[in-house]
Amino acid sequence: MTRKEHFRKNISLAWPVMLGQIGHVMVGLADSIMIGALGTIPLAAGAFANSVFVVPMVFGIGLAFGLTTPVANADGENKPEKARSFLKHGIYLNTAFALLIFVLLLILEQFLDVMGQEPEVLATAKGYYQIISFSLVPLLVFLTFKQFAEGLSDTRVAMLVSIGANLLNIGLNYLLIYGNWGFPALGLEGAGIATLIARIIMAVVMAIYVFRKPAFRIYTEGIKWAETQWKHFKKLLDIGVPSGLQFIFEVSAFALAAVMAGWIDAESLAAHQIAISLASVSYMAASGIGAAANVRVSNQLGAGNIPALRMAAHTNFVLMLGLMAVSGLVFYFGRDYLPTFYSEDPRVLNLASKLLIVAVAFQLFDGMQVAVLAALRGLSETRIPTLIVLISYWIIALGSSYFFGFKLAYGALGIWYGLALGLIVASCLLTWRFEVKTKQLLKLYHDGASIPTKN
Repeated sequence: MTRKEHFRKNISLAWPVMLGQIGHVMVGLADSIMIGALGTIPLAAGAFANSVFVVPMVFGIGLAFGLTTPVANADGENKPEKARSFLKHGIYLNTAFALLIFVLLLILEQFLDVMGQEPEVLATAKGYYQIISFSLVPLLVFLTFKQFAEGLSDTRVAMLVSIGANLLNIGLNYLLIYGNWGFPALGLEGAGIATLIARIIMAVVMAIYVFRKPAFRIYTEGIKWAETQWKHFKKLLDIGVPSGLQFIFEVSAFALAAVMAGWIDAESLAAHQIAISLASVSYMAASGIGAAANVRVSNQLGAGNIPALRMAAHTNFVLMLGLMAVSGLVFYFGRDYLPTFYSEDPRVLNLASKLLIVAVAFQLFDGMQVAVLAALRGLSETRIPTLIVLISYWIIALGSSYFFGFKLAYGALGIWYGLALGLIVASCLLTWRFEVKTKQLLKLYHDGASIPTKN
């Protein structure tokens, strides 16, 4: 396969995931706007509930990502029976973990009142919190089938299902939050019910697609549901658990950076949230290219073609840098305009504009670490990358954010200098690890030795 063909294959895999992920960001924005119309208390309650819910949610998402690599390996090896077994074990594992996390979230609910929230905010949040906690179950079921399909290089239907569910979520918000068209006005709980319904439909539709698609029958027919193999559970856990931890380290680092910004003043926190909100759009787009990196690397590893694996990854990295360079230019030239969608406060707008300049460098390295982490996941290489992410975010990024922001008194800009430094370190170390690992595999390939897939 030529370099041009690698670019074309990467793009065809990436763009549906990109659109689906951006759709999730947009529906989150729509949720905030529609809940915000109810007043400050419901908006604060929703933000509080989601801040508690998000950490176990991203761990569950990372766990579900563990299915893509072994399925793509099996596809590259042309062993449909292996992919079939991983699908079955993925359904069992992700559903069981989703139920476990739901129970843990319900237990955690008993301690929400010690988290320093106003009584009215806490009372408003609890019903919504219970509903979105249960919505994690259909979400992980959906992701199981989505990641299976992605492992077989099928990304478009999951995109359509995600976009359709997001539109449904917005429509149900309109009906259930405000009580339009004769529906009860349920306020914040209505938003939770809308999310739950949309996620149930996503799970059902994606499951039907996977089990009904003719091209997938070789993978779905004849599943022996009563038979399980510990080695396949272990494979999924070996990739999924570190991936979940990587997400937790990153999400928590940015959450703590927001806390630091709040220590300065409300304007700094508002500017930080504006810049992060804008950066999250390009981050979600980057995750699409990351998904393509995972699939392409896993496929070529399964096929034992290491030169093609490296070319697939390197062309993917070039695509990522191109995307994030464009994103950086948008932030640079739109730095005085984009924040006006969020605020009219001159001080907030001025600070957000400065943060977006930092985000230009932020974008390039953030995109690269997304792509290289996904490529390493495709190699089933997760433990050292998880350590790199931990050190880069929790020690370097947060430590330098505190140092630049408070010791050197650069304020919110200093916090972002620290975040950028953490991302630069993560990107460089992860790229180094990918090159070391794939060069080791390349030597085995040229020596005629067998290529391990750890399956």
